[in-house]
Amino acid sequence: MARVYESLVLLCLLAILVFGLAWVALALIDKDTSSRKALWHVWSFYLPLLYSFISLLGVLMLLICTPVGFARLFTVMGQLVVKPQFLQDIEEEINTARFEEETLHRKLQYKVRHTIANGTNSVQEIEEKLTEVQEDRRKLEKRKKVSALRRNLGYPLMMILLLALTAVSVLIVVQNSIELLLGGKELPVGKKDTVLGKSSLVALGPIGAAFEIVLILYFMLASVVGFYSLPVFSRLRPLLHDTTITKIIGNCVVLLVLSSALPVLSRALGITNFDLLGDFGKIDWLGNMEIILTYNLIFGVATSLCLVKKFTLSIRQEIYRRLGMAFRREQKRTTSLNINGSAVKDQSHPSNGFTSPNNGTNGTIQLSSTITMNGNTTHDKNE
Repeated sequence: MARVYESLVLLCLLAILVFGLAWVALALIDKDTSSRKALWHVWSFYLPLLYSFISLLGVLMLLICTPVGFARLFTVMGQLVVKPQFLQDIEEEINTARFEEETLHRKLQYKVRHTIANGTNSVQEIEEKLTEVQEDRRKLEKRKKVSALRRNLGYPLMMILLLALTAVSVLIVVQNSIELLLGGKELPVGKKDTVLGKSSLVALGPIGAAFEIVLILYFMLASVVGFYSLPVFSRLRPLLHDTTITKIIGNCVVLLVLSSALPVLSRALGITNFDLLGDFGKIDWLGNMEIILTYNLIFGVATSLCLVKKFTLSIRQEIYRRLGMAFRREQKRTTSLNINGSAVKDQSHPSNGFTSPNNGTNGTIQLSSTITMNGNTTHDKNE
């Protein structure tokens, strides 16, 4: 069935391509002015309108993906960069991988080759697991060979760089929101054309332009990482030697939408004022004060919440664990007190028709004493 879907998608794309080429060729060859006007309208009106809708969709996707990507990048970089010795004991992990590898080897030696109920070969599963363990062990051994300078300085510098870029991004968004509220900054639309080389769009000149480029690339990286980290879109993540043509087309569409919306995002958040070659500042909805201000506020709040959630995760888990232990301890204490109170109440207030053991014993002693006294009295009378 997957092949059928792939064939249908390819046929639809091919039909659209052939139709578009035929229509353009007919408009160029035909000498009628209406055909040429229609072709000009497509270039000047319909394509900008289509791009406006696509950029709006991409900007909304970036609003969700980029804050998630900011927080996710710390985890991804922590997995790629070799951590210092006090944060990660590579020798212990290598020993663990070796022990697991030896265990799997023993299972393969003594495993009876048979097929289990679901039809899969258990020996094949063990072999696949053994291959994964061996690959992990090789990676750990490669990371162990990294120099001490790179191991001790690489990870802290990378974390500081990510934290600095994220902090600067949030500060730029906050500054842009305040300037929009106070009226100190114009909306990112209707800018007049600027001649290259005549005036600088950045206050710091080439250094500021280079910093803006780095910041925009950082936004692009965070948006891609955040997109593939979302539960809904994680299934689109390409896999090595296991990616269908449908997934490839879907990933290409996603990357094109995100990359086309990135200039609009940069202008809406106040990161840059440069319009590039696509006239991104001429989109109509960029002139709406409510949309731009709301977008800046949502982006800043979402980024702050994602970062707070990321850095306070371990603390919150420990607090929840301690509160749960205290609640369970208090609940056990309350239950034991209720049981003890019920037992004391039953002993102090016996039910009708029953006597307590103590009362029965006292009654027996009194009765025997009376009988003894009566016996003594009778004996005296006989004498």
